[in-house]
Amino acid sequence: MEILSPQNARVKEWAQLLEKKYRDKQSKYLVEGIHLVQEALRAQVHIECVAYDIEKGIPSQLAQDAAARTDVEWIAVSAAVIAKCSDTKTPQPVFAVVHKERNHSNQLLRQKDALVIVLDGVQDPGNVGTIIRTADAAGANGVILGKGCADIYNPKSIRSTMGSLFHLPVVEADLLELLPKAKEAGARIISTSLQATSNCFEYDFTKKSAWLLLGSEGQGVSAEVRTLVDDDIIIPMRGQAESLNVAMAASVLLYEAVRQRFFNQTIIPVHTHK
Repeated sequence: MEILSPQNARVKEWAQLLEKKYRDKQSKYLVEGIHLVQEALRAQVHIECVAYDIEKGIPSQLAQDAAARTDVEWIAVSAAVIAKCSDTKTPQPVFAVVHKERNHSNQLLRQKDALVIVLDGVQDPGNVGTIIRTADAAGANGVILGKGCADIYNPKSIRSTMGSLFHLPVVEADLLELLPKAKEAGARIISTSLQATSNCFEYDFTKKSAWLLLGSEGQGVSAEVRTLVDDDIIIPMRGQAESLNVAMAASVLLYEAVRQRFFNQTIIPVHTHK
């Protein structure tokens, strides 16, 4: 199938997905670029179609996936169509239209030793995407997005995940409803605070489910959500910076938890005998 005109009704529908209100209305989103399309195809998510540049053909990197995913419609389109469906100055030669899949928090609540990142009002889509990517790299069990967070299906958020969006549960939830359930299930809600007396390297992340709560770039965790925090910790800073970017803070906490859980073996000194 070919679609060459940017005025085509279907193309107009795709282009609408660059805006959140239409992503919500259609329950679909766009994934742009060879790597992200490939990740989506291999994750077996529900893909409506893949559109590729008619002049360049299906990218060679996707040829095997195109043969495997016979349930996906592959459409040759003009460069003008691709440009209309992209928010970048230099559009990629391929994009996919993907149906949203609702992830549920139940599986995270059931896991007794889960490592979960919880975001409260993190508004920058690049930060949200980077945190999801880091959570994936660290082997976290999931990411929870509370109210006020950037839309995970924002094109910048998706690009920042580098495909990690398809590797672990990302759940949108009301934190005032979900966090009490997590506490009842045995999770500890852990957050950062400049007033904390314990630092993140002293805290024991190994005993129970650890739900790491991070707030907005400017305001931190909201007052209502903060009432649900069990333990406050601080990331020590020996330099003069006042704070860390929220994505960097998430990385520090995640990897300290990973270090304690998987790499905290006692090092036995080696004695050399003369």
